[in-house]
Amino acid sequence: MILTCLLACLCGPLFAATTTTVHKPVRHHRLHWTRWNPMFRPSHESLLLQNAEVDRLELPRIQDDDELEALKASGALQPIIPGESLRFDPRLDPSRRYCRPWTRDFVQDISQAYYHRFHEQIQVNSAVRTVKVQKKLRRHNRNAAPAEGDTASSHLAGLTVDLQRRGMTQEQVHWMEHYLFYMKTLGLVEPEEERHQWVFHIMVSGRYADWRETQDIVPVERPEPATVTADSRAE
Repeated sequence: MILTCLLACLCGPLFAATTTTVHKPVRHHRLHWTRWNPMFRPSHESLLLQNAEVDRLELPRIQDDDELEALKASGALQPIIPGESLRFDPRLDPSRRYCRPWTRDFVQDISQAYYHRFHEQIQVNSAVRTVKVQKKLRRHNRNAAPAEGDTASSHLAGLTVDLQRRGMTQEQVHWMEHYLFYMKTLGLVEPEEERHQWVFHIMVSGRYADWRETQDIVPVERPEPATVTADSRAE
């Protein structure tokens, strides 16, 4: 009986230890996924449409810097001018801050409208490119469009700009999408929202120049109408 009591005393703490073991809580790390649901998904069809416009306008795909400089000298490519409503990605080579005149006008118009709504600048990340530059880009970014063929990048003809999407609020992204949806409905742009580069890739149709002439576009910072007084009426 004494032996039985001793064994019970020795084994009791062991059983107690196993039944009262405290398990540390397991931490579950939450994965935060960014929702990607753009209005303008990149597609093979979109690239075909962009190239169809290049062919319709009979524009060359700019091969190298010599051709690029010749088009600048002739005025076929115009500089994009930064200002209160527009800035450049500082990494963009100044020699490639050019595009077709109607594309330049589009960039000016959308940046002014965006600034008027949000009081913030739009950033141009890319504009005209040469075939040589596009091939180099393809070596580092397999998502970039080809430099040749029916799906070649429309940057090569100077029709296209990339406007930075990264950093925009949801409201700002929706505003851009609605603006571009309206322009696309009119057949004036062919946009894509690139996920890896986080930009709005926008090819501007040559039809934009004619359409723009029909619009009553006024400067955002326009002066207030003068107040008519009795003295002024007398004059």
